[in-house]
Amino acid sequence: MDAIDRKILTVLQSDANISIAELADRVGLSQTPCWKRIQRLEHSGVIIKRVALVAPEKIGLGLTVFVQIETADHSGPWLEKFAQMVASMPEVMEFYRMAGDVDYMLRVVVADMAAYDSFYKKLIETIPLKNVTSRFAMERIKSTTAYKVPDLPKV
Repeated sequence: MDAIDRKILTVLQSDANISIAELADRVGLSQTPCWKRIQRLEHSGVIIKRVALVAPEKIGLGLTVFVQIETADHSGPWLEKFAQMVASMPEVMEFYRMAGDVDYMLRVVVADMAAYDSFYKKLIETIPLKNVTSRFAMERIKSTTAYKVPDLPKV
């Protein structure tokens, strides 16, 4: 990836709806080479997909919960079953395997406390867990999907 690819990524992360003409102008290319670079970034897996970002509270999803999970079982088959189960739950927006005193961390978004209670019951009934700790977000202060694209390494 060169400096122009990095500029393309920075612009697309802030507005994936931008026209090829405007994007090409911003990064200093003509349209066809710009479009070809985007295609290459998509095919190589750098650009995963382009989506519309939705304000969760505007669609009735006002509660964000960070769920810390500890397990007594660290076997491959247990993880495979657990990962499949959690990945199939639409309330789970992010799912991480952690290092340290917590084994897994989930970011869960639901309508309210009753919806979270239903989610929690479904979570604990499906597979044995040692401990589940829920932390409720009071306010979203920063939320972004855009990564700071690093500059090219200095040689």
